[in-house]
Amino acid sequence: MDRVPSITLNNGVQIPQLGFGTFQIKPAATKEATLTALRAGYRHIDTAEMYGNEREVGEAVRESGLARENVFVTSKLNNGFHDYDDALKAFDQTLAALGFDYLDLFLIHWPLPSVGDFVNTWRAMEHLYDSGRVNAIGVSNFQPHHLRRLLDETSTVPAVNQIEAHPYLVQDGVRAFNAEQGIATEAWSPIAQGKVLNDPTITRIAQRLGRTPAQVTLRWHLQRGDIVFPKSVNRARVEENFAVFDFELSDQDLASITALDRNDRTGPDPDKFNYIP
Repeated sequence: MDRVPSITLNNGVQIPQLGFGTFQIKPAATKEATLTALRAGYRHIDTAEMYGNEREVGEAVRESGLARENVFVTSKLNNGFHDYDDALKAFDQTLAALGFDYLDLFLIHWPLPSVGDFVNTWRAMEHLYDSGRVNAIGVSNFQPHHLRRLLDETSTVPAVNQIEAHPYLVQDGVRAFNAEQGIATEAWSPIAQGKVLNDPTITRIAQRLGRTPAQVTLRWHLQRGDIVFPKSVNRARVEENFAVFDFELSDQDLASITALDRNDRTGPDPDKFNYIP
């Protein structure tokens, strides 16, 4: 869709700045929710091995009638497959589940700092990229010190770092480091699992603009340069979240929302999270 801006990744790949997330959508509901999103105009779908719904995402893309090259699809390496050979096999399983010949973007889901060597995992990701079966590789939930190890010890700069980010966790330090290194920032949990929707500052801006708090929050992400992918199984909400390109927030609005930062995570701390399902 022409109205959805794209971000150019550091290897020249174009990624739609607004996508549809499938985190916490059960497999049985994923295909219909993804089809709803594609019909509404989304052309970027985010899934993961951990979510257990890659197969349904692939089915939705095929049943949508859209050409494969017109839908940008991301998946992520599950935590139990950080070993080099295991990572390669896991990627094969992702492609098989999706039913695709290639993937647009593949991420290391978590750094797992005390479980394994994510640098060796990244070398497997580089091998996958060199094979031509994935158009871009990146990471998720990496802190600057994790990224620095990759930059110091490997030859490929991640295209993306997907992190939890929202008005209560603005992540300006991580975002600034990403930008300095040419790494695009993606924001998961962009509305903080709904926590920010009743915030007085956001609701006041929404009322003034005749928009919903979710739309205002997503617009804040977009205007500061984040790649964002809200999720919902409700058709009206899916369409509402897509209707964010015909208004803008003022500089004062942006500053007021950014000032809500309270370093409040809805998910785990990447420096402490070592869960392997």
